[in-house]
Amino acid sequence: MERHLISHLAHTDHPIAAPVSGQTVTRILRRAKLGAQPRVLDIGCGHGVWTLRALAMHEDATADAVDVHREGLESCRIMAERQGLDHQLTLHHMPAADYKNGLYDLVMCVGATHAYGGLVETANAVKEHLKPGGLALIGEGFWEVPPNAETLITLGAEPGEYADLAGTVERAESAGYATVYAYTSELSEWDDYEWSWTGSLLRWAVDHPGPDGDTARAAALAHRDMWLKGYRGVLGFVTLLLKRTN
Repeated sequence: MERHLISHLAHTDHPIAAPVSGQTVTRILRRAKLGAQPRVLDIGCGHGVWTLRALAMHEDATADAVDVHREGLESCRIMAERQGLDHQLTLHHMPAADYKNGLYDLVMCVGATHAYGGLVETANAVKEHLKPGGLALIGEGFWEVPPNAETLITLGAEPGEYADLAGTVERAESAGYATVYAYTSELSEWDDYEWSWTGSLLRWAVDHPGPDGDTARAAALAHRDMWLKGYRGVLGFVTLLLKRTN
């Protein structure tokens, strides 16, 4: 089973695909204070939960959602039709770097900065899609506490791959933004996300005995060990609402 299919199944019960609650998604989007007829872009949209919430909150909004995996886009399409939002939404199956379609009032990239190679690279790339004074919504990991060598090995990470919270804000703002709001995920949100991730995959594995089920089970247990014995309480997540300054 391919890695992206495992991730798709793992997000069945938590399609936000980040350690953020549904209430928090709404709270952050309200802080964006979008004007009339806003254009919204979601890069690395996954199941498109952020996009659909933005459209539901702004009846005159239109959105483009971009992802390299068809499974997430198909889930987004189905949810958009169920919510009566499909006429406001256009889906794009392509790499983030290949997408160009004018300028937007809000560009989101939550938990998908790997699409550009990191936070600073993402902040710079997102800026190219923004109208003057437009808003970027970027979700990124940071070190709650300095990781030990074992945790770094477990994550396959370098010490400088993430900064602390202050350093993360500085990295984002270095691309030409002012931070107008930010939300730091609570441990309970992390736990809900991780138990949902591993639980969804284990449930699927039990219901699908055989090689794919075995692969899914092994992935879930390996991920759970990495979380519970490694980065729980060490790796944090912050969602930054950034206003373009130049």
